[in-house]
Amino acid sequence: QVQVVESGGGLVQAGGSLRLSCAASGNIFSIRTMGWYRQAPGKQRELVADISSVGTVNYGGSVAGRFTISRDNAKKTVYLQMNNLKPEDTAVYYCAVDQSFQRYWGQGTQVTVSS
Repeated sequence: QVQVVESGGGLVQAGGSLRLSCAASGNIFSIRTMGWYRQAPGKQRELVADISSVGTVNYGGSVAGRFTISRDNAKKTVYLQMNNLKPEDTAVYYCAVDQSFQRYWGQGTQVTVSS
């Protein structure tokens, strides 16, 4: 089993920044993609950004240019640097870790952006 734990959420004013971290642990032997998704109240979960094991990145359309995803393979950790946050970025942010065609989810961390 793989455990996924997020940290770094919180309350910030519009225009501010936050950095999310996500660490994977447990029965890890070959993590493929690591990524961030978010879900706002009444909306479907959507991709924020993901990064492959060799560093290929993919961003959701509304965050490109403001958010940066990075990854430390040795630490089995993925980060999401969020700049110029907007009220519409308010959501629960979930980390996803892919290994052996299985996806493991974290419990989520709340990000709230006030106007």
